[in-house]
Formats: sequence, structure tokens, C-alpha cells
Amino acid sequence: MAGKEGIEPVRFGTDGWRAIIAREFTFDNVGRAASAIGAYLHSEDRPANPIYNDWGATYQPAERGVVVGYDTRFLSMEFAEHVARVLADGGTPAVLADRFVPTPALSFSVVDRRAAMGVMLTSSHNPPEYSGLKIKAAYGGSAPKAVTDEIEARLPDSPPAASTSLDVIERVDLITPYMARIRSLIEPERLTACPVHVVIDSMFGSAQGLVAQLLGECGVSHTEIRGTRDVLFGGVKPEPLEVNLAPLRETIQALRGKHERMIGVVTDGDGDRVSAMDESGVFIDAHRTYALLLRYLVEERGWTGPIVVSFNLSDMVRRMADAYGLEIIEIPIGFRYAAEHIIRRDILIAGEESGSLAIRGHIPERDGVLCSLLLAELVTSTGTSPGALIADLQERFGPQVYRRRDIEIETRVEVVESLLASPPDRFADRSVRSVETLDGIKFRFADGWLLFRASGTEPILRMYCEMQSEADVSSVLENAEFYARGVHRR
Repeated sequence: MAGKEGIEPVRFGTDGWRAIIAREFTFDNVGRAASAIGAYLHSEDRPANPIYNDWGATYQPAERGVVVGYDTRFLSMEFAEHVARVLADGGTPAVLADRFVPTPALSFSVVDRRAAMGVMLTSSHNPPEYSGLKIKAAYGGSAPKAVTDEIEARLPDSPPAASTSLDVIERVDLITPYMARIRSLIEPERLTACPVHVVIDSMFGSAQGLVAQLLGECGVSHTEIRGTRDVLFGGVKPEPLEVNLAPLRETIQALRGKHERMIGVVTDGDGDRVSAMDESGVFIDAHRTYALLLRYLVEERGWTGPIVVSFNLSDMVRRMADAYGLEIIEIPIGFRYAAEHIIRRDILIAGEESGSLAIRGHIPERDGVLCSLLLAELVTSTGTSPGALIADLQERFGPQVYRRRDIEIETRVEVVESLLASPPDRFADRSVRSVETLDGIKFRFADGWLLFRASGTEPILRMYCEMQSEADVSSVLENAEFYARGVHRR
């Protein structure tokens, strides 16, 4: 929908602004966003922004400039160039990545270069017709809502001209320092403790080649698939969900019998999310991925400390934290909420249902490249296959079966609002023991839970469910969709 006088709106959701290319996501709108970012950075009251003071986060003046990165999507580089030119026009120094980069590399570069801000041209896991713009604060994590609200308030009515020549915009290598950082966080002696073959699925995204390079440096056997640029992402969303990973399963199954141990690791379109697959081609969702990494960091590396979990994350992780004696911090959905805690405290691990995971000692940002390598370390360090590791987790902390169902529905907000206004005592033939409303609405049953939440970046209603069996999950989700579509038809 067009805004005032036909101007298309620019709205930042839980992690940036995302829109369809050539409809809302245009050079005019990208230029308006860049102009607003520059105006915010030069605003006189910015140093007093309470979000920085309260968090103890790093503040950098506008003169430190902005780092601009981009992913493998259609026109991403050109949009990034436009951002850099508009920033330069407004007196904000800007440097541009010399090639496509994963979002965590851009985020790390903001800290490494002591920049005032980072801008990443990406729409992450969205379909190929989308592009987007993520804003990274000086501490190397997603900008909080207080900052994006201030940027929105400074959006000009008219698109700015980009008069600065591209010839004067400096192009910089963001990959080399980022890879050096990742090398400092992995343990090569663990990666080589026993043989493993790692199948890497880069989903045609901007992390392509990086996990393979680091494994190759350590002499770890590996195969990479979907490791080239394809602006259509092979015809699927570059989201590390089971439905999108048939090529990974086929590759693993073709290699069975040739390697004693295997694990598949997946990064999304901009390389900040991760999921996995076991040696038989069985999908390991983000919940179990978080659980595997938590087990590895505590039981193998001997780490301890508080953990951050999103509202839609598995109860298995909570049971593990209780068993390990770790403090649990629950947050709304959106990784910027995790960043707040990582900045304030020495968090062991923070993560979401989406496959967004941050590890101690790095930046307050999710990183699919680092987590892929740590998953490989888990297999080699324990000498155990991923399937056996998952079975052990289910025996010790389960049983837990999780599924998410997304439906495109224009009334997604109304569905959630109707449940919030009048929560039922029973749902899906189960008594509702409690209702939680940290983000969306969650029903807790005796044997599991169901969460309804309207997406902040897509016209989608998400329904998350965890129960003790596949049949129970399917039944509850069927009832949830039936309810949602009933509200839609009213």
C-alpha cells in the first residue's frame, strides 16, 4: 500500500526492512532509507540515546562511517552501491564490501573497523523476489527498535539524488578479517580428532565457500553443494528448513557407505542461520541444532554461563539448562532482543527457533559459518554420529517432536488478536494449562505447547508446536490452521 502522496512506506520489522524488488524495494526507497540513516547518525541527540547507555554498548560518532555489505540476491550489489553514494552525499563516510558477504562478516566488520553503523543489503531467507536492508549497530548486532524507529522518523518524502561517483567509494575486503576471527574461535585439534565428512549446503547464499575453506585448511573431508550464485536460489526460499533441503539429503544418501561419519550443515541466504542433517539424511531442526551445540559447549568444552532462548524454542533446551544448572533468559522472537543480553552479560549461547545462534567470544550476532564448524567439531570431538547424538538427547531430555506450519493469510494479525482477546480453556481437544503472551500467544498443554505468531517481515501466520509424538503435533497443527482459516473467513 502506498503511503502519503503515493510514497511507498519503509518499515523496519524484527530484523530490517524487507520488500519485493521493483515494487516497494526500489532505488528510490533504498535511497530514502540511506538518507534517513545518515540523518540519524548526524543527529545531535544520538549520543544520549538511552539504548546505548542502558546496555553499556559501544557508541561511535558519525565520522567513523558506515560499512555497507550485500548478499547474492538480484541487484544486491547495485542497491548497496546506491546506499554508499547517498550516505556520502550527506557527509557520512561509507565503505563498500568488495564482494558479496554473509551478514555476520558485515556485523564483525562494524566492530573491527570501529564504524558507526553497518548496512547489509539482504532479505535473509525470504523468497528470491524480495530484497531487504538490515541495520547493524556499532556493537556488531541488530539495531534495536529505538534506533530503527528514529531512522523511520527521518525518512525524507522525496528520494535523494546519488551524486557521489562510485569511483570515490572505497571497496574493502571484509572476508579476510572475518575469517581470521572464525579461525580464533574453532579448535582444529578437535576437528581432526577423528575422521568426518561434512556436506555443506550453502543454498546459493553469501556464505558459500567459507565453511569449505576453513575445513579444507584443517584437512577435513567435505563436499559443498549449492555453492554458486543463483539469484533464484534454485527455485526455493534460501531458508534452512527440511522442505528446502532435498539436494542435501540426496547428496548425503549418495555418500553413505563411503565415510564412517557424516554430518550435513546448512546456511541460509545471508549466512547467519544454520541447521543440520544427520548421516542418514534425517533433518536436524534448529531446536535440536541449538541442543547439540549447548551439549558440545558444556560437556566437551566445559563452558558454563547463562543461556538465551527465544519464546518459540524447544523445551528440550530448557530441560538441558536445568540439568546443567544454567540460568535461562527467555526473549521475544527477534535476535535484537538476544543482542541486548549478550552485550550486558557473558552469555554462553543465545538462539532462536529460526536457526539463529550466537556463541560466546564472538559478536552479539548469529553466525551460521561459525556454528557449522562447531557442529563438525561436536562429531569429531565425541567420535559419535549426529543421529546417535540426537537419540541420546531425546533419551535424556525428551521426547520432543517439533513442527512449524506457515500459512499465507492477510488476517494473520486478527487471528492472534482474537486469541489474545479471548483465550480458550481447551484447544485441539486438550486442556489449556496456561497461556503465555511474551510474543504472540502460546498455549501450554500437559504434553506440549502451541504458539501463534504473525510474522513481522512477511504476510504469514506462523504456528509453532512441540509435543511428544508426530501424531500429536500433526493433530494440534491441523486444529490450529482450521481455527486460523475460520477467523479469516469471518
